[in-house]
Amino acid sequence: MNYEHILVEREDGVGIVTLNRPEKLNAMNRKLSSELRDAVKELDADDATSCIVITGAGNRAFSAGGDIHEQREDDRRFSQEELDARRGRGSYEIAASAKPTIGMINGLAYGGAAVLASSLDMRVGCEDTRFRFLAAAYGRINSTWTLPNQVGWPIAKELLFTARVVEAEEAHRIGLLNHLVPRDQLRTKTMELARMIAGNNREGSAAKAEGEKPRGAMDRRARIYDSRGKRGARRGGLPRIHRPQRAARRLMDR
Repeated sequence: MNYEHILVEREDGVGIVTLNRPEKLNAMNRKLSSELRDAVKELDADDATSCIVITGAGNRAFSAGGDIHEQREDDRRFSQEELDARRGRGSYEIAASAKPTIGMINGLAYGGAAVLASSLDMRVGCEDTRFRFLAAAYGRINSTWTLPNQVGWPIAKELLFTARVVEAEEAHRIGLLNHLVPRDQLRTKTMELARMIAGNNREGSAAKAEGEKPRGAMDRRARIYDSRGKRGARRGGLPRIHRPQRAARRLMDR
């Protein structure tokens, strides 16, 4: 399939998806976001692919988040109800991939890109990596179903409520990055990890991800694990205090 704003490669059982708008800091307009979801679905359906890596083109950004120019135009043209309908489910559909996903975070990941990164199974970063969860600056809240799974609730609340920048070393320390390496080793380390995953039995890798789906025969321990997993989040796994934020979880940052 041909894409306009992303690149898709396959290497040693690993699918590599690159957000490819470097002149716009890989900002995620509707076209790019749609293509990203389609590419992940395509790789999900590919039996020769056992792991998916997502990264950004260039040296400055994984992604700056939503395309602010497109969003301003949308704000002018549409009501809030229409905007909510157009945004859809965003990064959740990528988080629900049956294949293990790794973010190769090659620069800043702000707004919706931070949400996307936090929804992936693993993240590898370099000295230029930084995150910022921007929704609070716009009177919103999101990432309540992804970020706490990575860093725990107290730290997640701090990052979400303050909308401050998280530099690479802190991100690694709090668990937002699995590995922190020099930039010139970023792809090597990411692909090393991805190849290890892809080298496992493909059915086993898929089964591990699929095992997070609720099943009638699951025992209580499995159900508790599922409630904290990426699939269980859609099915009520969040603490009750956060359930009124269901609509906010589906909104992409600006």
